[in-house]
Amino acid sequence: MTLAFPMNKPRLSASQIVNMNAGFLGIQFSFGLQQANMSPIYQMLGADGKDLPYLWLAGPITGLLVQPLIGAMSDRTTHRWGRRTPYFLIGALICSLGLLAMPFSPALWFAAGLLWILDAANNVTMEPYRAYVSDRLREEQHASGFLTQASFTGLAQTLAYLTPSLLVGLGLSKDALGANGIPVVTTLAFLIGALLSFTTVWWSVRRVPELPLPPQELARLRALPRGLGPALAEIGAALRDMPPTMRRLWWMALFQWYGMMCYWIYIVPMLAATVFGTADPHSAGFRDASLLNGQVGGFYNAVAFVAAFAMLPFTRRLGAKWVHAFALACAAAGMWALPGIRDKAWLFLPMVGIGLAWGSIMGNPYVLLAGSIPPERAGVYMGIFNMFIVIPMLIQAVTLPLIYDSLLGGRPENVIRLAGVLLALAALCVLRVPSEKSP
Repeated sequence: MTLAFPMNKPRLSASQIVNMNAGFLGIQFSFGLQQANMSPIYQMLGADGKDLPYLWLAGPITGLLVQPLIGAMSDRTTHRWGRRTPYFLIGALICSLGLLAMPFSPALWFAAGLLWILDAANNVTMEPYRAYVSDRLREEQHASGFLTQASFTGLAQTLAYLTPSLLVGLGLSKDALGANGIPVVTTLAFLIGALLSFTTVWWSVRRVPELPLPPQELARLRALPRGLGPALAEIGAALRDMPPTMRRLWWMALFQWYGMMCYWIYIVPMLAATVFGTADPHSAGFRDASLLNGQVGGFYNAVAFVAAFAMLPFTRRLGAKWVHAFALACAAAGMWALPGIRDKAWLFLPMVGIGLAWGSIMGNPYVLLAGSIPPERAGVYMGIFNMFIVIPMLIQAVTLPLIYDSLLGGRPENVIRLAGVLLALAALCVLRVPSEKSP
């Protein structure tokens, strides 16, 4: 088998690994803005609580359709800018435009439609970026690369969650609203995200460009058929040949991502009900709950930022699956405890466990994955692995509204408790994942 990348890749310094992952600051700032603000924006524009999962379908569906296809196409790309670079530069530019427009949405349908464009752009950027990290690093540096990427995720989402509260701290009014009822501080946070989305990706590309392909590999790629049909055929072949390690990761991903979606969608309604005693999305208490979510969410992402680096020696010594199982168990305990807390100060304690898990989620599964897949298929397998993220999200969006009233009593607190149970199951599933080297 001809390998897609030279075996004598240069070993990168710590600063180079940081620079190559700086683009994740902009990508994940965008995702953080969505996690923290889309449910409140939807409800401010008139959405009902039980319908929120349906309105979040954009991310899972665009991820399911876009990421495997873009991953397969990037595996065959021979552009002068590089194999992956054209995708994450174009995706980041479209993402910036979507972030600029989102807070000015005049109606619910407009915001929901714009989220589809925004998530499609993020997905065009995401998997080629992860494949680029796998391409560029030696295997012994994969843990450093992906956990640094996870750390940038924590930092970016900390900033995204905290930006509205920081703007209030600088003197802006939390009750100042735009013409569509969306707070001005939320609008400014999205404008900052639009600036970061493209500039950070551009920085990474300039500082750590892709490796040039060897002449024989370039000739092999140029001889391959192009277009949608061959890309779809490659996805089918990769699914058929999927390594056992990757197959086992599915069960962990099913419970992990179903649970995280429950948390992101219902944490603001839960805080509004348990801390501020309101379910009215137009009340001051609901806006306070949104700001509080920014503070506790910023805290758990700060924990993730630190934890991603702190996990590195443990991942090297104990293995990624053991570290990830422990982190998921901590998050499960934290989510189960959240609905019973009424004092705002105590909310930060369970966020330590959630932050540990989030830092691990964005790094350790990719350490397991990168060691099990053939390098010439890194793009398509990274795209398929995203299906392991978005399919559970789709299942959650379809099934949760069916049980929201009947089994969960129409209470967001019970959705958060369900998330805790699901993360505990994910911790058990990851222990069954074998460690496997790529062929």
